[in-house]
Amino acid sequence: MEPQNNYPQQYNQPQQNQQAYNQYDQQQYQQAYNQQYSQSYQQYGPARQLNTHRGLLKFILLGIITFGIYPLVFFSGISEDINLVASRFDGKKTMHFCLLFFLVGPITFGIADIVWFHRISSRLGNELTRRGIPYSFGAVDYWLWNVLGSLIIIGPLVYIHKIAKASVLIAQDYNARG
Repeated sequence: MEPQNNYPQQYNQPQQNQQAYNQYDQQQYQQAYNQQYSQSYQQYGPARQLNTHRGLLKFILLGIITFGIYPLVFFSGISEDINLVASRFDGKKTMHFCLLFFLVGPITFGIADIVWFHRISSRLGNELTRRGIPYSFGAVDYWLWNVLGSLIIIGPLVYIHKIAKASVLIAQDYNARG
C-alpha cells in the first residue's frame, strides 16, 4: 500500500524540476565564487615572494662551508613555503624543521624525522598536482631515493635534488599566480 500524501498539490514538485533547480543553483553559486575568488586574487596576489634559488649544488657547497647549518635553513625554508602555499587548500600545517631537528627528532629517536619527510614529500607532490605543474614528486620519492637509495650512496642526493626542484617549481608558480 502506498503512503498517502496529505500535502496540497502545489508542494509536490516533480523530481526533474527539483534536480534542474539544484543544478542551476549550484552553477550560480560556482560562478559567484569564481568571480569573487578572481577579484580577490587580483587584488591581493601572493603574500610574499618565495625563494626560487634552491638546488643540490648550493645545498652541498653551503652545507660544507657552514658546517651543516645550511641544511637546517634549506629544509626550514621548504616547510615555511609549503605552509604558506598549501595550508589554505589542504588544511594541514607542517612542523618547522628546526623544532623537528632539535627537539622532536631526538626525543622520538628519529621516527619523527621519517614521518616529517614522508609528509612534506607528499604535500609537495599534492601541491604540484593541484597547481597542474608537470613534475613527478611525492612520498614515494622519499622512500625510494632517500631510504632505499642510501644503499647506493647517491640516492639521498637525488632526493635532495628532487625536493629542491619541486619546491622551486611551486615557488615560481606561487610567485606568478599566488
